[in-house]
Amino acid sequence: MNTSLQGKTAIVCGSTQGIGLAIARELAQLGAQCILLARNEQSLKDAVASLHPVTKKHEYRVVDFNSNEAVKTVAWEIAQSFTIHILINNTGGPPPGPIADVGAEAFTAAFNQHIINYQQLTQAVLPGMKQAGYGRIINIVSTSVKIPIANLGVSNTIRAATAGWAKTLANEVAGWGITVNNILPGYTKTQRLDSLIANNAAKQQISKEDLSAKMQQQIPARRFGEPEEVAAVAAFLASPAASYVNGVNLPVDGGNTGAF
Repeated sequence: MNTSLQGKTAIVCGSTQGIGLAIARELAQLGAQCILLARNEQSLKDAVASLHPVTKKHEYRVVDFNSNEAVKTVAWEIAQSFTIHILINNTGGPPPGPIADVGAEAFTAAFNQHIINYQQLTQAVLPGMKQAGYGRIINIVSTSVKIPIANLGVSNTIRAATAGWAKTLANEVAGWGITVNNILPGYTKTQRLDSLIANNAAKQQISKEDLSAKMQQQIPARRFGEPEEVAAVAAFLASPAASYVNGVNLPVDGGNTGAF
């Protein structure tokens, strides 16, 4: 099975911590040159320094995903200088809360942060992918694509929109050797999970430790996932071995999603 990424260049969004950083490390380990995108320059420098060295040095760009214009500018600047073979769309998640309590501006912000940014990044790198005859667009989404998660109203909405966008794109670009797939992480040990547990524990008036234990008991694997476990799936989807996997929503959740 060919999982080598030698000679490939990847953009990894949100790559200074959690799942994004784990994916960058895995891609680099397989030989890919990585260009990391995030908003904190020192964290980007530290992340780049942690990557396995490859023939072409890893790079970074400072960008705030809350600014569509900044993302567009950076995306096209990179595309002018590099042929991008792999795009990892990973831009965090909206704040928790019931959907009935959310104002319209929260939906607009989430749509811009996800759909618009993904579209702009994709439009910038697609010409190079088509010319190379190789492209992997991988979106880090959520298991809420399958079943909505309580108290994540905005997130549930925007994740479903991302899935529709990705499947449409997958059908359009497959003829050029480009695939578009969504990874749906379950409860994974990240800062976002810590924040969600703290928020829900406060609402339920129980300790974070008790809520965490309760959540893990409801997962068939009886534990939270590691970022590296999500990264391993992303690396496979980015590789030549996954050339006929296209347009799928793939849960990485220890069996927790109650749907096929």
